[in-house]
Amino acid sequence: MPMQVELVSPERILWSGESDMVVVRVSEEGYIAFQPGHAPFIGALTEHECRIYPTGDSSHQVRAAVHGGFVEVRDNRVIILSDIAEMADDIDLERARARARDLEEQLRHEHDAQCEAMLRRDHVRIEVAGGLSGH
Repeated sequence: MPMQVELVSPERILWSGESDMVVVRVSEEGYIAFQPGHAPFIGALTEHECRIYPTGDSSHQVRAAVHGGFVEVRDNRVIILSDIAEMADDIDLERARARARDLEEQLRHEHDAQCEAMLRRDHVRIEVAGGLSGH
C-alpha cells in the first residue's frame, strides 16, 4: 500500500499523490527515507533536495528544493511543510548560477550570514535543477 504524500509551501500545494518512497534531509539525522509503514516521525528540514518517488513509475522522481520547514510521518502519510519550496522544473538554472557567482564574489570580500544563507539556497536550486555539472 503506497503512502499519501503532500509537499506544501506557504503559497500552495506543490505536489500531492501516492508514493513508494520519500527522501529528505533533516537537521539531526541527515538524509532519511520514508517508505510505506514507516514509524511516526517529526523532523526539522534543512535546506536541501527532497525526492518523491511516485507509485507506479520507478524511473520517475519528483525533485524539489526545500528551504527549511518540517516533515511529519504518521498513518502512512508524509507531509512536508516547507518554509520555501521550489519544484525542479520551476527553477531558473541560469539565474541561480549567476546569483551564486555574485554571492560567492561578495563573500570573498566580507563575511555575511545572510549572504551565506542565500548562497546555500542557490546551491540547492542548482543541484535540484540538475545543473551541478558546468558550475
